[in-house]
Amino acid sequence: MSKHIFKVAVLPGDGIGKEIMAACIEVLHRLLGNQSPLALDYVACPGGAQHYADKGVALPDDTLRQCENADAILFGAMGLPHIRYPDGTEVNPQLGLRKDFDLYAGVRPIRAIPGVPSTLADPRAAGIDFVLIREQSEGLFYGRLYPEKQPPANDEEAFDLGRISRKASERLFDFAFRLARQRHASNPAKGRVTCVDKANVLNSMAFFHKIYWQRAALNADITADHCYVDAMALNLLKHPWDYDMLPTENQFGDILSDLAAGLIGGLGMSPSGDIGDRYGLFQPSHGSAPDIAGQGKANPTAMILSAAMMLEWLGEKHALPEVTATGARLVRAVDAAFASGRLRSVETGGSDGTQRIAGAIGDALERRSAPA
Repeated sequence: MSKHIFKVAVLPGDGIGKEIMAACIEVLHRLLGNQSPLALDYVACPGGAQHYADKGVALPDDTLRQCENADAILFGAMGLPHIRYPDGTEVNPQLGLRKDFDLYAGVRPIRAIPGVPSTLADPRAAGIDFVLIREQSEGLFYGRLYPEKQPPANDEEAFDLGRISRKASERLFDFAFRLARQRHASNPAKGRVTCVDKANVLNSMAFFHKIYWQRAALNADITADHCYVDAMALNLLKHPWDYDMLPTENQFGDILSDLAAGLIGGLGMSPSGDIGDRYGLFQPSHGSAPDIAGQGKANPTAMILSAAMMLEWLGEKHALPEVTATGARLVRAVDAAFASGRLRSVETGGSDGTQRIAGAIGDALERRSAPA
């Protein structure tokens, strides 16, 4: 059998990043056996806050070159609270990668996994399945991405420069409508786009809002509506099952994605993809969690689901449905591992750690592929 071989730049990073990445690679090895239609060529790449402390650079030039030449980037977690740049901000190299590779769409699926307890008592919580689309090239992060344009701080005041442009907004909304159309094709109950902004107060958000409705008019086959960000924070706690596709500004998406992850068991269950027109980077939504690093407690599920997103993206990008199907198979194995309710991660009140969870997902893969 001929295989499709993809080069993957692997950046474990800091804290629990190394542990969850190792667990993820172990599961991928079990997924991609001799009968798999694809193989992954992993290239380990250094980087992160500790690398900055040790070497004076967060992302070496060779790491950037490896990422540039890879078919996809698999990213663990970077940043440590005690290691900071001279201006006092944390070392977060992923922001630079988003800028360097123009990863403008932060895709954050929020989906209830069978057997994983929700923070909501309502039985409808089992139907939570929506996607936050976070614009990542500008918004309130713009001054951090382009510090030369940022007003200087002094002992009396500091500013953060935000920016909303037509180009960035249009491509974000077009991305959201395309994804909504794909979801509707596979599930007719899906396919609704809800713009999240603060257009009633901020001029930049009023501009964002206007562009949204202009793009919605060009995608009339998809249901479109709108919600202010403060109301959305409330609605996600009251009836998150009503939503499907939520495009929003950079900072709003950062905040809402953490809130949303809490609905489905925590950040350890929440994958993400940073997507551009050419490159894709896939990482869990959580940070490096140095307080539990090295203890075997970290939940690798979000890392593993991020790898599944990577496979699905590679399959769609290269028009290889068998690769897309391999990613979907990994998602089904995650669901099967947790479905009984006996597998419980530490953050959901259980005692199952990194190796136990990864092993259970790998076992589910093999059970589902075994001949009847």
